[in-house]
Amino acid sequence: MTSPSLDKGPSPEPTPPTSLFSLEGSDPHQELIDRTGLTSADISQIDALMAALSRLRVAERELSEASLRYMQLGETDMRALHFLIVCENTGVVVTPGAISQELQISSASTTKLLDRLERAGHIRRTPHPSDRRALVIGIDPATRATAIRTVGSMQARRVHAARRLTSAEREIVSGFLDDMAREISLGNADWSDTETDDDQH
Repeated sequence: MTSPSLDKGPSPEPTPPTSLFSLEGSDPHQELIDRTGLTSADISQIDALMAALSRLRVAERELSEASLRYMQLGETDMRALHFLIVCENTGVVVTPGAISQELQISSASTTKLLDRLERAGHIRRTPHPSDRRALVIGIDPATRATAIRTVGSMQARRVHAARRLTSAEREIVSGFLDDMAREISLGNADWSDTETDDDQH
C-alpha cells in the first residue's frame, strides 16, 4: 500500500497588497501619518484616492514613454518642442536663453540640445528681428503637425475629464492638487539636493 503523494504542485504566490500606497501597508505603525481622528471610512477613501493618483501617474508615464519612442526623442527634447509650440501659439519669440530658463538647463546643454534638434530637422534657427546678436528658435512645421496629431491629441484628452466636473468640483480638485504639490515639495525635504542640471536627452 502506497502513501498518497504529498506533492500538490508549486505553492501559490502571496497575494500582493491592494495598493502600495495604502496607509496600512505603507505605515502600519503610524510612524509617518498620525491617523488620530480618522475613521475606517476616512482611511478607505484616502487609500482609494492615493490609488487613483498612482493609476494617473502610471498612465502619464506610459504615455510619455510611448510618445518619446514614437517621436524618437529624449524627454528634454520633447519638453523643448512643447515649449516652442506653446510660444508659437501665443506669439512669443523664443531665444536659446528662453529655452535654458524654461528647461532649467545650462547654456552649454541648451546648445547641445538645439544642435541635436536641428540636425534631426525638428527646429530652425533664424536671425532675431531686432537683435543681431541673437537667434530665434522655431519648430519645424512637419514636427509640429506630428506632435499635435499624436502626443498633443492624447494629452488634450485630460480636458474631457475636467469638463465632466462641475465648477465647484474643479475648484476642489485644483485646491487638492495644489495642496499636495506643496506638501511634497522638495523644499520640505532637508535630505534632498535640489540643485541639478537636467541635460538628459
